[in-house]
Amino acid sequence: MGATGEQIGPARSRERFLVGDPVADGVRSPILNSWQRCRSLGLSPDQTDLPYRDDFDPDSRLVHAAQPVLDRLASRFAGSQMNVSLADGNGTVLQRRFGEPALARTLPPIQSVPGFVFAERFAGTNGIGLALAERHLVQVYGAEHFAERSQSNACSAIPIRDRLSGHVVGVLCFGYPHGYEHPRLPALVRRAAESIERRLMEERSERERALLRAYLDAGHAARDGAAPGEGPTIGLEELGDSGLDLGDQMILKEKATELMSGARRAAVEVLLPHGRGVTLLSSPVTSPTGVEGVVVEAVFGGEPPPAHRFSPATGRAARPSAPAPAPPAPGRVRGLVLVGEPEVGKYAVAARRRLELLAEASTRIGTTLDVTRTARELAEMAVPRLADYVTVDVPEAVLRGEESADPRSELHRTVVHGITEDCPFYPAGRRVELRSGTPHMRCLDSGQAVLEADLREAVGWIDQEPEHARRILDRNVHSLISVPLLARGVLLGIASFYRSQDPAPFGEDDSWLAQELAARAALCIDNARRYTREHTLALALQESLLPRGVPEQGAVEVAHRYLPAESGVGGDWFDVIPLSGTRVALLVGDVVGHGLHAAATMGRLRTAARNFAELELAPDELLTHLDNLLVRLDREEGGAEDCGSTGIVGATCLYAVYDPTSRVCTMARAGHPPPALVHPGGRVTFPELPAGPPLGLGGLPFETAEIELPEGSTLVLYTDGLVEDRERDIDVALDRLSHTLAEPDRSPEDTCRAVIDAMAPEHPEDDIALLVARTRTVPAERIATWTVSADPSLVAGVRAAATRQLADWGLDELAFAAELMLSELVTNAVRYGTEPIQVRLVHDTSLICEVSDGSSTAPHLRRAASTEEGGRGLFLVAQLARAWGTRYTPHGKVIWAECALDAA
Repeated sequence: MGATGEQIGPARSRERFLVGDPVADGVRSPILNSWQRCRSLGLSPDQTDLPYRDDFDPDSRLVHAAQPVLDRLASRFAGSQMNVSLADGNGTVLQRRFGEPALARTLPPIQSVPGFVFAERFAGTNGIGLALAERHLVQVYGAEHFAERSQSNACSAIPIRDRLSGHVVGVLCFGYPHGYEHPRLPALVRRAAESIERRLMEERSERERALLRAYLDAGHAARDGAAPGEGPTIGLEELGDSGLDLGDQMILKEKATELMSGARRAAVEVLLPHGRGVTLLSSPVTSPTGVEGVVVEAVFGGEPPPAHRFSPATGRAARPSAPAPAPPAPGRVRGLVLVGEPEVGKYAVAARRRLELLAEASTRIGTTLDVTRTARELAEMAVPRLADYVTVDVPEAVLRGEESADPRSELHRTVVHGITEDCPFYPAGRRVELRSGTPHMRCLDSGQAVLEADLREAVGWIDQEPEHARRILDRNVHSLISVPLLARGVLLGIASFYRSQDPAPFGEDDSWLAQELAARAALCIDNARRYTREHTLALALQESLLPRGVPEQGAVEVAHRYLPAESGVGGDWFDVIPLSGTRVALLVGDVVGHGLHAAATMGRLRTAARNFAELELAPDELLTHLDNLLVRLDREEGGAEDCGSTGIVGATCLYAVYDPTSRVCTMARAGHPPPALVHPGGRVTFPELPAGPPLGLGGLPFETAEIELPEGSTLVLYTDGLVEDRERDIDVALDRLSHTLAEPDRSPEDTCRAVIDAMAPEHPEDDIALLVARTRTVPAERIATWTVSADPSLVAGVRAAATRQLADWGLDELAFAAELMLSELVTNAVRYGTEPIQVRLVHDTSLICEVSDGSSTAPHLRRAASTEEGGRGLFLVAQLARAWGTRYTPHGKVIWAECALDAA
């Protein structure tokens, strides 16, 4: 690279870097990373000496391929200060061309003579060294060079690859004054490198043609003096008449490729799928120009020579070794399968194995919607066929289903997997902190894979934690590929592949394979992350819509459980709703489907059910209202199908109302499993209830059933996820549930625990809602009832009787409020209601006053004008009572008022 005579580049940033000041802004990350590596290597900016090698091959294949290209470039830039250098894969300059030949005489030898090594670890930041480190086209301007001697230079450099193996075999570097910079220059550099790569392939093809000519010449010589009966040699494609189809030929070529990579004499019998055996013979061959290769022939007919027996079904040979192939027997035909250099066979075998690995990865990575499991599947696929150890680091936010605001600062070691149990890397579960300049951080910063062929020279990685790095190197871990996990533009983490057993370092082909595996895994991880986010949101929504606790009531002792499905939150719910007259409503339901839509629909239904329950609707009427609501919602959702709505399919529900004063439970169900009833002695029955259609069908009736529950019995309500799945019969599940419940005197909490332990699947496919209610009874001595005729004069007697009853209960302090409320309620019933009129007092957790009559007309609270004599009775009741209301019965209505026991 020649001098330009001008100072360019981020000189001030370089000065700040050299004195230890931060320079993250204004310096490209590849340059800054290179500077950091140079400082870690102990290089000095004023260092002038570089290693010189006089043992490089000036007549190598790379030089032969590049010579015409370099000559054309020198001619194109004739008379200019442009110069072109060709270096090998180690950074040793092999050839130089100058636009102005006289320029070479004015430059020091280090810039004009081939043989000097410009690898980054010797020369600092420069075009050749950075192209080898970054493995793609790079540009370095002026002060971006680390060494003082290069401050006046500008250059563009690009790796040259062997297209067959993908390995970097050299670097093409253009040096020029900064004024020569042109937008078309990168394209020119790429085209020149591509021309050299094409010529390398053409040279390889010419060598293979020379081997083929040597093989054919040898065949002609053999035929001239052939023994009687020796068969002719033909091409494999001509063997169709011998019964070989294209599939057979592919099998033979695959096995022949393996033989060619072995570079030795061998004989293998291949069993084709239809049972026919073909013998493959591999023999070394040398061209007149000295090119050494291998020819593989297929032998048909006659008795095969002793050989391996290879089956394409198993891919294995039956014998461990084979002697040198014998000459063909009489009547046999030989067919040429492959001819080429052993190195080509090795690359072809490796390429096929990489394709097989990718094909298998497409089925084995992403089998679950779990981020950690998907990361482990990536590691399990790569070990040992690509790497010996794999670590996967994912931000904690991704594990929660979110996008990480700064993936570099919150990496979490998610997976460590290797060929041995005692991996020399930090274990899973640990927070990972990365420094700038390490291969991992360079990978995260650039979003591209980083290959470190020799970890012993990865100074940034070593300097981060020298002791830990030493332990890893002591385990013969010598090569690294770091690949970002990128999907849909989101950085999800980093996968690192390490090699220890194979002495050969990772190459470009290994890097491409690692990137393919990581890309597939990243997409699956992103799907899992999105699913986790939606599952978490749906679960949070559902938990917010479910009861936070059991409301205070005295009718039943309640315990409950809710288990979300493993594959997605569903629409199961339960509820406990206190009603007037010490009664309680128990409710379980299940919305069809999973996800946010099902959870939101569940919330709508639960809210509606609570509202309908507080209207004191009978169970069948409540289900009818829910059915109508679901039909209406479905109709509204159906009109939004173009907006992506999935619509509502339906729901099932069981609604029960238990009255502890009569021990009567009134139930109705809409396509829901019947409840289980545990009698006080432990006997379990499933009450026969009218099934009813599921909610959402519309227009079909529901029926109620009344059951008198024994005192101390337990009612168990559940959703179908508890007893139904694809792996067990529902009758068997119900029998198991019955057996689990058949234990007397067990608390509802213990019952819930026992049922979940016995019935819940390890990986539930559907939500499970369980509600266990042990019934209580209001003693008869705590209930007082009077029947009243429609005579206003009898109201005073009712007040007096109620006062005496309250005194007997020790509630004298409530007598005044109770008298006023009863007086107003009974008077209203006598005036506006119809017989029979009945008054009831219930002493439970509160004092309940009820007046029932045969009329279905209910009074309404209103504000009376100052000139009106009436209309203030219900207002007075509302002020004295904690709550009041009206409920309808088959024979009329009940107006009730409730007073707290501490209201006095």
